[in-house]
Amino acid sequence: MRRLAPRSLAPALADLHGRLAPQSLLADVQAAWPSAVGAAIAQEARPVGERGGVVEVACRSAVWAQELDLMELDLVARINDALGRDRVSGLRCRVGAGPRR
Repeated sequence: MRRLAPRSLAPALADLHGRLAPQSLLADVQAAWPSAVGAAIAQEARPVGERGGVVEVACRSAVWAQELDLMELDLVARINDALGRDRVSGLRCRVGAGPRR
C-alpha cells in the first residue's frame, strides 16, 4: 500500500474561518482594513468597535488619531469601496490599544 503525500490544511482552514467569522459590520471592516487603508495606516491603527455605522479606530498615538480624523472622508470612501456598498458612515479615532503584532 502506497501512502499519499501530505496535503496542506490551508484550504480547509480558510473554509472553516469563513464559516466561523462573525457576520457583522465590524468583522467586515476588520477584514477589509489593511487593503482599504494601506499598510502604513494598518500598521498604526485598527478598527475595534462599531456603532450605528461609525467605526471606532484605536491608534498607536495621538498624532495618528488626528491624522486619521483629517483623512476621515477619504478613508470612509475607501472602506465602503472595499465593502462593496456604503455601510460605514464615519470614523471615531482614539489613542490606545493599536494594532496587534
